Amino acid sequence: MTDPIDPIEPAPGPSGARRTCSDPLPDPTATLDPEIASWLKRDPEGLVAAVIQEESTSEVLMVGWMDDEALRRTLTTGRSTFYSRSRGEYWVKGETSGHRQWVREVRLDCDGDTLLVKVRQDGPACHTGTRTCFDAKVLPAVVTDPAVDTDPAVVTDPAGEGTR
Repeated sequence: MTDPIDPIEPAPGPSGARRTCSDPLPDPTATLDPEIASWLKRDPEGLVAAVIQEESTSEVLMVGWMDDEALRRTLTTGRSTFYSRSRGEYWVKGETSGHRQWVREVRLDCDGDTLLVKVRQDGPACHTGTRTCFDAKVLPAVVTDPAVDTDPAVVTDPAGEGTR
C-alpha cells in the first residue's frame, strides 16, 4: 500500500518518462557501471547478498541475491530485482504478487560483499504473506545489556526471563 502523503512511483527511465515493471529495459546490451562492478566482492556463483530495508522504519524486510545484471536493473529501474539461485532467472519483487518495492537508496557495505537496498514496500515483503521474512521464528539467544551486566553467562529467553 502506498503512502497517501508521499506516493511512490516508478523511477524515471532515461527519457524522464515514468516506467513500469513491464517496460523493456532501455538497452539490453547495457552492463553494470565498471567502477561499481569493481567494488563488488562476489561469492563463487558471482552473487552478492542484498538486504532489503523499509526506508521509513529501518525494518529489515528480506534478503535476496544479486549479480551484476540484477544490480544494474535495480539501479536503473528503481525496482528491486534479484537473481533466483533455484530457478536460475531474474525476478522483480512484486511483478506477480503486486507487493512491489520502490527503491529509494542502494548502499554497498565496507567489505563490498553485501548490498543494503532501502525501499518503500507495497504490501507484505515475504512470499508467505507476512510483513517481513523475519516474522516467523525468534531464536533463543544470549541477550545482554552492557550498562547492566557484562557477564555473557546471563541468558535471556525470548519471553524476557533471565537465567544463569
